[in-house]
Amino acid sequence: MTTATMTAERTPAKLVSPAKLVKDSFAMAWRGVLKIRKNPEQLSDVTLMPILFLVMFGYIFGGAVQGSTEEYLQVFVPGLVVMITIMASMSAGISLNTDVSKGVFDRFRAMPIARSAPLVGAVVADFVRYVVGIGVLLGFAAILGFRITTDPLSTLAAVAIAIAFGLAFCWIAMFIGILVKSPGALAGIMMAIVMPFTFGSNVFVPTETMPDWLAAWSEISPVSLLADVMRGLLVDGGDITGPLLGSLAWMGALLAVFFPLTIRTYLRRLG
Repeated sequence: MTTATMTAERTPAKLVSPAKLVKDSFAMAWRGVLKIRKNPEQLSDVTLMPILFLVMFGYIFGGAVQGSTEEYLQVFVPGLVVMITIMASMSAGISLNTDVSKGVFDRFRAMPIARSAPLVGAVVADFVRYVVGIGVLLGFAAILGFRITTDPLSTLAAVAIAIAFGLAFCWIAMFIGILVKSPGALAGIMMAIVMPFTFGSNVFVPTETMPDWLAAWSEISPVSLLADVMRGLLVDGGDITGPLLGSLAWMGALLAVFFPLTIRTYLRRLG
């Protein structure tokens, strides 16, 4: 048993004010940002995946779905913003699992910080990953021919909504990260969750081309709803009220279920 663990066991848990929780959470988030600065290869997934997906799926599906790659990119790229954001959310769970397995969180227990601050801070630090991933995606897509046809305010709103959804979705990865024993196990489980969400949506092909049972799921899928929001804000400027309300409902449900579940499981595991 480490000295930090023994000290933490002798230190009773105390209630902290919301202000202290916010302060400590941002301190932990800054720790996560510093880790990225010292090891920029941690961003390899959000810098390489957007490029690979654009080249592979854009040129494979472009002619078959829309008749040309250029036209397909106008439909595909907004949906890919959602897909990249969701896949980037796995990093928070992997980072948490690594810290827990290496005993880093035992040392946090001995520090005068809010006990849930390391969890919240890890999620906030992922903001950087989402911004980088979306920036690389839109930048490379523009080179391939994608064009944003709406105004800058709508574009910022699209990025903000996508990041907000990523911050809500990543609590699933955080919860699993506490339960499993290795980052590899977490990655496998998360891919099994993410793939049905992303490929069973309208990101790659129109819902009308799907079997009835899959189309029914796609129409209420959070990925499809958010992809429609992205298309409205980035390309066609159409009415996004319905898809936006559906996306917000999914975000609220994810937070309502997985945020308290993750915090409770984390505190129970640390004792």
